[in-house]
Amino acid sequence: MEEKKSFSMVNDLTEGPIAKQLLRFALPLFLSNAMQAIYNVADMVIVGHFIGGSGMSAVATGGNILQILNFFAIGFSGAGQITIAQAVGRKDFESVKHTIGTMFSVMMGLALLMSIICYNLRDWILQMVNTPAESYAYTMDYTVTCIFGLLFIYGYNIVSAIMRGMGDSRRPFIFITIAACMNILLDLLFIAVFHMEVRGAALATVIGQGFSFLVALVYLYRRREAFGFDFRPGSFVPKREAVARLTALGIPMSIQSASISVSMTIVTAWVNSFGVIYSAIAGIISKINTMAGIMSAALSTAGASMLAQNLGAKKYHRVPRVIGWATAYSAVVSLVLILIMVTVPEGVCALFTKDAKVLAAAGIIVGPVILNFVGATTRTCGFAIINGSGNSKLNLFIAILDGLVARIGLAYLFGFFFAMGPRGFWYGDALAGFVPLLVGGTYYLTGRWKRE
Repeated sequence: MEEKKSFSMVNDLTEGPIAKQLLRFALPLFLSNAMQAIYNVADMVIVGHFIGGSGMSAVATGGNILQILNFFAIGFSGAGQITIAQAVGRKDFESVKHTIGTMFSVMMGLALLMSIICYNLRDWILQMVNTPAESYAYTMDYTVTCIFGLLFIYGYNIVSAIMRGMGDSRRPFIFITIAACMNILLDLLFIAVFHMEVRGAALATVIGQGFSFLVALVYLYRRREAFGFDFRPGSFVPKREAVARLTALGIPMSIQSASISVSMTIVTAWVNSFGVIYSAIAGIISKINTMAGIMSAALSTAGASMLAQNLGAKKYHRVPRVIGWATAYSAVVSLVLILIMVTVPEGVCALFTKDAKVLAAAGIIVGPVILNFVGATTRTCGFAIINGSGNSKLNLFIAILDGLVARIGLAYLFGFFFAMGPRGFWYGDALAGFVPLLVGGTYYLTGRWKRE
C-alpha cells in the first residue's frame, strides 16, 4: 500500500483501450511540440517582419546550430524516458530513482561542457555553415545567446523525460505553454519595443525555457514523494548501472540526433552558398517541416513510452495495435497538412515574411514539403518500435544511414549532380526521412523486439 502511495504519479499504460489511451497520452505531447514550434516560428515571423531577410537567415542558421548543441539533451532525455518507462512496466521503482538522479547529474554536466566548448568555437562554427556575410553578425548574436541558455534547455528535457516516462504527458505541455507564451511576449517586447534585433529573439527563447524549467523543477520537488525521488544531494550521485543503461541507449540516440542536425546544417550551408534569399527560404521550409513533424514526433514518443511499459510487462499482444493506431493518427494529420499546402502555398509562406524577393522564390518548397509530410507519417511507426524496445544498435544504425549517408548523399545527388540547386537539397532531405520506416519495419517483422 505504501508503494502505491509513493509512486502515485505513475500512469499505467499496460491496461485499457489502446486507441483512446494513445490519443490521450499523445495529445498533450502534440500540443507541447506545437507550442514549441509556435514559439520557434514566432521568432522567424517577428524577425521577418521587423528585420527582414537577413534576420530570418540568422534565425534559420542559428536554429540549426542550436539543434546540434541539443543533441545530448535529446538523446539522453529520450534514453531516460524509455529506461524509466521500462522500469515502471517491471514495477522496478528503485531503478526509476537511480535513473532520475543519474540523468540529472550526467545531462547537466554535459550542458556545461557543451556551453564552454561551443562558446570558444563560435567563430569556427559560423564559418563552417557558410553563414552569409549579410547575416553574420545577427547569427553570432543568436548563437552566443542560445549557448548561454543550454543549461535551461537541458534541464527542461530532464524533467519532461521523467514525467513522460511515468506516463504523464499533460504537465510537460503546461510547462512548455508557459515558455511559449513568455517567448512570444518577450519577442515583441525585445524586438519591436527595445529594438534588440535578433539577439532579442534568442534572449526571449532562453528566458522562456529557463522559467519553464524552474517551474517544472519546483513542481517535481513538491511532489517528490509521489514519484519516489527525494532530491537529497546523495541521490544525484551517478549509479554505475544507471549510467550504463543511459549511455547504452543515450549515446546512439544522441548520435542519431547529432547526425541528423549536422546533416541538415550541411544542407543549410549548401543552401546558404546560393545567397541570403535562399537562406531565408531555408528558414521557412525548416519551420514548416518542424510543424509537420510535431504530430509524428508526439505519436512516436507516446508510442515508444507505451511500448516500453508493455514490453517491460511482457504484454506483447498490445504492441501491433499501438503501432497501428499511432501510424493511423499520424496519417490523418499529414493528409490535412498536405491539403493546406496544395491549396494555399502562397498564404503559408506569407505567414513568415513580407519580403517580396523571398516570397517570389518560395514556391519551390511545395514539392519537398509535401514529401516530408508523407515521410513524417512513416517515421512514427519506425521510431516507436525502435525506441520503445530500447534497441541502441538500431538507433546507431539509423543515425549513420539516415543522418549521414542518406540525407547528405541524396541532397548532394539532387542538388549538385542533377544540378537542381536548393530544390534538390530539400528533396534529398525529404527522401532521407523514409529511412526509419525501412529499418524499423524490418526490425518489427523479425520479431526481435520481443527479446530486447
